[in-house]
Amino acid sequence: MAKQTKVNLPSGMGGLTRYFDDYSSNIEIKPGHVVVLCIVLMVFVILLHLQGYGFLGLQ
Repeated sequence: MAKQTKVNLPSGMGGLTRYFDDYSSNIEIKPGHVVVLCIVLMVFVILLHLQGYGFLGLQ
């Protein structure tokens, strides 16, 4: 017969992972500012598509 050996497993929390919300960044951006920045960027890209050669002097 095989020897029975006792296996010591580390005591965990049943496989659960704990996450902490203690991290805070120095840069805080509001969602409204992100939306406005995206709209400005879209308008700029549209203007470049419409008049890009004129803006760059490549007529």
